[in-house]
Amino acid sequence: MTPSGTRPHRLGPFTRNAIGTSSAEAFMIIAIATILVTRGYLWATDYPQVGGGTLHIAHALYGGALMMLALLVSWWMLGYGARLFCVVFGGIGFGLFLDEVGKFVTKDNDYFYGPSAEIMYVLVVVVLILGRIMREVRPLSAHEELATAAAMAADGVARGLQPHRRELGLRLVERAEEKGADPDTAQHVRDLLIGAPSASARLYALQQWAPRLIPSFFRSPRWLPIVGWSLVVISFAALVSGVVGIWLDNPYYADNGLQVELAGAGVAAYILIASAAITLAFSLPAMIARNRTARIWPLQLLRYGALTFAMLNALVDFATEGFGALLNLTVGLFALAIISYQIDVRIREARPRAHAEAVAAEAAHEAEAKAPAPAH
Repeated sequence: MTPSGTRPHRLGPFTRNAIGTSSAEAFMIIAIATILVTRGYLWATDYPQVGGGTLHIAHALYGGALMMLALLVSWWMLGYGARLFCVVFGGIGFGLFLDEVGKFVTKDNDYFYGPSAEIMYVLVVVVLILGRIMREVRPLSAHEELATAAAMAADGVARGLQPHRRELGLRLVERAEEKGADPDTAQHVRDLLIGAPSASARLYALQQWAPRLIPSFFRSPRWLPIVGWSLVVISFAALVSGVVGIWLDNPYYADNGLQVELAGAGVAAYILIASAAITLAFSLPAMIARNRTARIWPLQLLRYGALTFAMLNALVDFATEGFGALLNLTVGLFALAIISYQIDVRIREARPRAHAEAVAAEAAHEAEAKAPAPAH
């Protein structure tokens, strides 16, 4: 029964995971990295084949096996460790499978089929943009935020919680309360998160290894406008040069040692233009709104721009330029690291209560672990 004058909250067939978008992004990044590493390895080793005689064991089979293993683990196991395993090995498996897409769409099983990079690109764009739509078109509700926190609390009851996951869960509870979640239910979940024993954070420390490589000089917030406006300028220049190149059909200019050649019409050129347009569509509004609001969404938009520049362009760049594309990939990854670090700082500053509760809980559990056992 619902109270008089109120309408029951209708729930859909699915409950979205508040941290699911991050897992999907990590899955696709690992898949793209797997494709690049695989292509680089095969190029360096002159494309060896596994098998003999009439047999050729394609690495798509290994990819399918890893994806099946990830699915089985997701059904068999609960918790953060299983989720991390599925993201990593599922991403590697999907990358190995996707790398051989040329064989699946051609009659002669052509691994070097030209549009393979474009097919990979479209799939990656669909997954990333679909995740963005699911998250932003209809914001997460209070019950979805609280359900995610409750799932994390359940994992903590079984295996303990790492400090960063305890704080994340407490932030989700705080946000759910702000959106109108039942106070008693929210407090129960908060108590479970605070009371869950501490767990080792070695996996998180390994995950944070790359951000720690960023020198302290680059961690200054002054780098954010430099990186952001650089993305705007580079994407705008790429968009203009791509359009001019298609319009003039591969123009070439040479004078006094200066040579300028723009790509003409082609599938790769159109996709690079689309990538530049997407990067610009994310980055320009983010930089304009960054100083006009205290909310975090401009930084999240900027991060999507850097992700587009770093990862999506890499697929086409490697197909057209080979390892000369490493420069653009390095610049994009550097921008992504700078922006992600600033987002983490901003999130922590925006939720001081959750941070303080998580720190206090860790201190209490540490003191309890060090306390001498009571004498019998």
